[in-house]
Amino acid sequence: MTAESTEIVLNDAQTRNALSSRVSSLALASLTPPAQGLLLRMFADPYLLEKDERGALVEQLRECVAQFPEVSELRVLLGMALCVNFEVHPAIEELRESVRLAPNSFIAQLKLGELWMRLRVCDKAEEHTKLAGLLAQNMAQAELARKQAAQLRTMKREGIERGGFKAWASPLAFFRRLFNRQGSQTIVAADSQ
Repeated sequence: MTAESTEIVLNDAQTRNALSSRVSSLALASLTPPAQGLLLRMFADPYLLEKDERGALVEQLRECVAQFPEVSELRVLLGMALCVNFEVHPAIEELRESVRLAPNSFIAQLKLGELWMRLRVCDKAEEHTKLAGLLAQNMAQAELARKQAAQLRTMKREGIERGGFKAWASPLAFFRRLFNRQGSQTIVAADSQ
């Protein structure tokens, strides 16, 4: 590749990114003010939304996704709203589609990893969380991915995975947990004396 062709490719990529940003902004701006308010409340505390509010938010986001089907960020928002509305399988599909549309999207990878983590599918969760960590653009994003990865490591260490408590099936893990529990009880007993 010559320097000129490299510059053209870079300019094309920059143009696509700029256009993508404009389309994303337009798509997000197409949300009604009440839907934007519900989104803000969902981000603040999803438990504050009533059932009818969750349903209204999901419907608004579905309409936006139908209007702008190629905008990954809208699909992430819809996937998150579906999770809050306890619609797991549609949430998985929306987040998967978001990752397919934008495989280099930090938030799409992180949220799909988080959903798999909540469903205790640790291998898939680790894969998407690791990709999110690699895609992090700033310290805040890196910290979110790091915390999620730490949670996943804890879950795996404690055997909390889909299919039951796998670590408990191992006699060595059982004795290790038993010893740790007895050791901590001894420490607590010694502290209380």
